[in-house]
Amino acid sequence: MLAPNSTIRLRGAEFAQDKPFSLIAGPCQMESRDHALMIAERMKRITGDLGIGYVFKASFDKANRTSREGRRGIGLEGALPVFEEIQAQFDVAVLTDVHTAEQCEPVGEICDVLQIPAFLSRQTDLLVAAAHTGRVVNIKKGQFLAPWDMRHAIDKVTGSGNANVLLTERGSSFGYNTLVSDFRALPIMAETGAPVVFDATHSVQQPGGQGGSSGGERRFVATLARAAVAVGVGGLFIETHEDPDNAPSDGPNMVALDDMSELLKRLRDLDAVAKGF
Repeated sequence: MLAPNSTIRLRGAEFAQDKPFSLIAGPCQMESRDHALMIAERMKRITGDLGIGYVFKASFDKANRTSREGRRGIGLEGALPVFEEIQAQFDVAVLTDVHTAEQCEPVGEICDVLQIPAFLSRQTDLLVAAAHTGRVVNIKKGQFLAPWDMRHAIDKVTGSGNANVLLTERGSSFGYNTLVSDFRALPIMAETGAPVVFDATHSVQQPGGQGGSSGGERRFVATLARAAVAVGVGGLFIETHEDPDNAPSDGPNMVALDDMSELLKRLRDLDAVAKGF
């Protein structure tokens, strides 16, 4: 069986358990071309000033909204040219979610990372199709899975001939409308050999917590991110928005864009201490 690569390199970002963390960040969904470019430009400047590797993230379709009325993004055909423009203009890798096997080929023609949503982390056909693109596959751990079960998800990708895999922890279901982060999951998932990413914003999400949409506790993002960095991770995942309280999705758990620089500076410094740099 092919072993996952312990280091993933993407246009200046490097994900490895024994290296400074890289960051996956952007808005929950792609709202428009201009909005995506604005976020990408700000985050590229912030991470560049701090010396942090950066991957831009946005979802072209939020297919798992709580309510049928929830806004979902600009769609695949609208988003792909924007991802391509962000790559060219800012020289950063781009990541987006895929929800069906049929989406993998067109997304893989442009995007550097195909992300498997947590709810779909057991979907064999989707994982295999993502692997066949040859791109990096970021598998989010299902809220319903034990961390050691993720070895099976990895095997579906590596068994399809692709060793470029990231694993992302984003909390586990705990009662109704609540997630809890078990930080034992980080070293357990790292035992697979793949770099591990901690998703600090979805870990504070409250699924369906606002009735027709998800809630969240933004004030705990920094707390959980510091804990993850202290344990040791290859990357962090933090969604951000210039006006989270009025964002079309996941606003309650996104970090305000103006707060990202200070948060990342503290996390970078803690990472250096934790890893002995």
